[in-house]
Amino acid sequence: MLDHLPPVPPERPVLIAGPTASGKSALALEIAENSGGVVVNADALQVYDGWNILTARPPAQDLARAPHALYGHVPYAADYSVGHWLRDVTPYLQGGARPIIVGGTGLYFQALTQGLAEIPATPAAVRAEADARRLAEGHAGLLAELDAETAGQIDTQNPMRVQRAWEVLRATGRGLVAWQADTPPPLLPIGEAFPIVMRTDPAWLNARIDLRFDMMMKQGALTEAEAMRADWDPARLSSRAIGAAELIAHLNGEMTRAEAIAAAKLASRQYAKRQRTWFRSKMGGWHPLALPLP
Repeated sequence: MLDHLPPVPPERPVLIAGPTASGKSALALEIAENSGGVVVNADALQVYDGWNILTARPPAQDLARAPHALYGHVPYAADYSVGHWLRDVTPYLQGGARPIIVGGTGLYFQALTQGLAEIPATPAAVRAEADARRLAEGHAGLLAELDAETAGQIDTQNPMRVQRAWEVLRATGRGLVAWQADTPPPLLPIGEAFPIVMRTDPAWLNARIDLRFDMMMKQGALTEAEAMRADWDPARLSSRAIGAAELIAHLNGEMTRAEAIAAAKLASRQYAKRQRTWFRSKMGGWHPLALPLP
């Protein structure tokens, strides 16, 4: 894949963003082996332990080929925010091996290169109320209660972004966009990095998503879900691993195996579509890597 990009400066931090199943980790490993560096995770679900197969964390053979960081380092029952990730990634920006930061969580990259507003933590009671409302009625009700400025700027199709904005307004009395206006300087300005974004053909990517989930099932995704089932809590952030809810539902007798697989594949394709939309709108100045390669 490197042959289809401009030369990557060996001393500069690399950012690799792209939708799920697009080959980001393979590119990061190729760069690390070609010119050195540590592969640093920027995926909000791969930070958790427990869900290894379903979140497509790098396998042992890849971990042995280059240093990796921030994979599976957070207990699956813990809360973990963008602010937590920024604190965890900071040491990798302060010297040592060149970081190759790779993942599909656009908000991580945005916070890293544009700064993150220091918004007070959401109280547990507010989070529980928001979770209950979203699960019971969808996110439309939460969206309707946002301040106009925030509602006009966030991704209103993303339930979790809407919920986060609602929680901020409810907890602080101040809209998310107003908080973001007070954003401090970024840890890594985009001009100091080499940013790459995967631009994928939808049909090609959807086929890869389906194939990858079939491979996950062969690798033991259902066994992984069985191990997590006794302590399953759908409200946890780690429970948003795509396919987790569907496999748990199958294990609980609520879906057939075929229905669970089909639902998980659909959820993954829908997530990839949201990612592609986000990256197009936010990463226009990044170096594009068009996939599939010619």
